[in-house]
Amino acid sequence: MALTDDELAELKRSYPDVSAATEGGLTYLCLSNVTLPTGCVPAQTDVLLCPFPREGYPSRLYFAERVQCPANLNWNGITRVLERNWYAFSWKIEPQLRLLQMVQAHLLPLR
Repeated sequence: MALTDDELAELKRSYPDVSAATEGGLTYLCLSNVTLPTGCVPAQTDVLLCPFPREGYPSRLYFAERVQCPANLNWNGITRVLERNWYAFSWKIEPQLRLLQMVQAHLLPLR
C-alpha cells in the first residue's frame, strides 16, 4: 500500500496536525492532539498510525499514553518507534481501508 496524496489530504481534513516519518522501512503518521471518545482519560493524546502490517496486525494505532476508557482493552505494553514510547491494544481492523477509515476503526473500541 502506498500513501496517496488524496488519502493524506482526507486524513488532514479531520486531523490537521499530521506528520509522516519512516523507520525500519515503514512509514508512520503521527496525529497530534487527537480528541478521544467521551469518557477517555486523557481526553486528547498523540497517536501514531502504522498503515502497514506490523506485529501480526494489518495496521496499528499507537497512543502516546495508555488510555483509560469505559471498555476493558487488552493493552500490549510499550513499543518504541521514532524515539518515543507508544502504547497499543489488541485490535484488528479490516485491511485495505483508507487512512481516515483506519484511524476511525482503531478508535472504535475506546467508546
